[in-house]
Amino acid sequence: MDLGLKDKVIFVAGASRGIGLGIVETCLAEGAKVAMAARGAEALEAEKSRLADIYGADRLWSQTGDLRDTATVDAMVADIEENFGSLWGVVANVGLHPCPPGFEVDDETWRGGMSQNLDSAFILSRAALRVMQPRSEGSVLFISSIAGLSGLGTPLTYGTAKAAMNHLAKELALMAGPSGVRVNVIAPGNIIFPDGDWEKRANGEKGDAWARWIKREVPLQRFGKPEEIGSAAAYVLSPRASFITGAIIPVDGGQDK
Repeated sequence: MDLGLKDKVIFVAGASRGIGLGIVETCLAEGAKVAMAARGAEALEAEKSRLADIYGADRLWSQTGDLRDTATVDAMVADIEENFGSLWGVVANVGLHPCPPGFEVDDETWRGGMSQNLDSAFILSRAALRVMQPRSEGSVLFISSIAGLSGLGTPLTYGTAKAAMNHLAKELALMAGPSGVRVNVIAPGNIIFPDGDWEKRANGEKGDAWARWIKREVPLQRFGKPEEIGSAAAYVLSPRASFITGAIIPVDGGQDK
């Protein structure tokens, strides 16, 4: 199926590894032009260079910066619009933040978790909607988590922020819908990739126990892969999903707890 993404410009935050990189690669393979952003300059440049060899340097834009900062994000969107092309899609994929178990979370950690997981999504979506709505087209995608769908015992800031992100997407979908701009969410399950949390657990001293847990709790009995999130994201971003907005789509192997 041709998703109709050829030459459409898609901005992916958190693009240098894991789920973000999986989305970047899938969109490039579908013919999109991709703007990559992340905080780590070395990893971002290495991945951009690798992908440029495959898809062409003209298909890629990159910039490092703090994607929780309004001025940084607004400047990135302005530069993409001026020098790379009109934004069709954005992917808010900034997440995780250290948080202890339980409710004894200090104020700084709480605010940091909200800023990382929730504020970053709002800041990027606001910047994107400002340029998409006047054109009456575009697609905003939040990368949430199944931790935001119900209580799973995850760190308090993470699950709470992801649940709020899901609600934010539904409210924005109502606001943006009349202009033809869509806002959706993908809620990944347990995705494994190099240097990610799940790889560290799977290869750690409790790796066998985690493998048994995955087989017990996930009907497909395995971890997910970044490219599987990428495939779902490319479809939801694309014109093929033109009647989907305000949706929260789990991509989790069937896990429900």
